Amino acid sequence: MTRLPSIVLSVVLFAGAANVAACASSAGGRDAGDAPARVTLGFTAWPGWLPWQVAKEQGLFAKHGVNVELKFFTNYTDSLLALETAALDANSQTLNDTLISISSGAKQTIVLVNDNSTGNDKIIARQGITSVAELKGRRIAVEQGTAHHYLLLLALQQAGLSQRDVILQPQPAEAAAAAFAAGQVDAVSVSAPYTNRALYREGSRAIATSAEFPGAIPNHLVVRPALIEEHPDAVQGLVNAWFDTLEWIKENRAAATAIMARVCGVSVADYQTFAAGTSIFTRQQAIDAFKPGTTPKHLNFQATQIADFVFGTGMVQSRPAVAGLLDERFVKAVPD
Repeated sequence: MTRLPSIVLSVVLFAGAANVAACASSAGGRDAGDAPARVTLGFTAWPGWLPWQVAKEQGLFAKHGVNVELKFFTNYTDSLLALETAALDANSQTLNDTLISISSGAKQTIVLVNDNSTGNDKIIARQGITSVAELKGRRIAVEQGTAHHYLLLLALQQAGLSQRDVILQPQPAEAAAAAFAAGQVDAVSVSAPYTNRALYREGSRAIATSAEFPGAIPNHLVVRPALIEEHPDAVQGLVNAWFDTLEWIKENRAAATAIMARVCGVSVADYQTFAAGTSIFTRQQAIDAFKPGTTPKHLNFQATQIADFVFGTGMVQSRPAVAGLLDERFVKAVPD
C-alpha cells in the first residue's frame, strides 16, 4: 500500500506556500508588544474537540491570556495538512494521524489528551453483512490514512483479513458516509457525527467499533514545536482553557450541548447520543496517560504500538519516531 496518496499530493501542492505560512504564523500571526500571542487552532466535528468552540464563545481563551483564532475544518485531512505546512499553530488530531505526519518529516508535539474514542468510530455495513470477516471482496469507503482507516485495518487483522482482501474507495469522511447511505458501497469506516448519516441506510448496522480496541484512538491537542519554544505561555493558556471549559460544560450542560450540536450540524438529541462513545479525560486521567507505562492507557505504549502497526501494514514508508512526541508539562501545570 502506498503512503497516503492524498496527503503526499497535498503536501507537494502546499510545499511552495509552507515558508509563507510559517512566516505568517511567526510574524503576522502574532500580536506585538505585551499583547497575547495569537494562536491559530484547528478542529473538526469530533465530539471530543467541539468543546473548543464552547471555549471561544464563552471567552475562556481570553480569560487565560491567549488570543485564539479558531478554524473549523469540514474535511479532517485538510486540518492535518494545515498543521504540517504551518498554516496552523495547533490542531486537534488523533495519535495515529500525528504519527503518520511525523513519518513524513513533520515536527509536532502532543501537549494534551482530549479524549479516547470508545465507540464513536464505527465500521458500518449494509444489510446482509453481519461481521468483519464478511467484508472480504466488498467495497469499503474510508478516508485513507486517518484513524478511521487504522480502525478498519485493526478490525480486518482481527478477522484474519488484510487490506488486500477488500476494495477500498478513499473519500473524505463526510463523502464516505454519504456514499454508503446512497448504496454506493458495501461498508464504511467513519466517526461521529458521520456515523449517523451512514446509519440512515435501511438495514445498516455497526459490525465493529473503537470500543473493541480500547485506547487505540486517543485524541489530542497537537502543536508545532515552534509554538512551545516561542510562546510556552500561550500553550499553557490553551491547556488551562481546555480544563476550564470542561468545568463550564458540567455546569451548563444544555447550553454547551446546543453550541456543540450546532457546529457539528446535528440535532441536540443526536449529539447527546455521542456522549457514550467519547470518553473525555479529566486532568488526572490526562496526567496518567502521559506517564510511561506498558498498557493501552499509556500514550508511550500506544504510540509504539501504532508506529509499529502503521509501518508494518504499509500505511507509511518509514517508521514514525516517537521520541520527543509527548510533552506533559502543560497538563501538570494546570492549576488545581
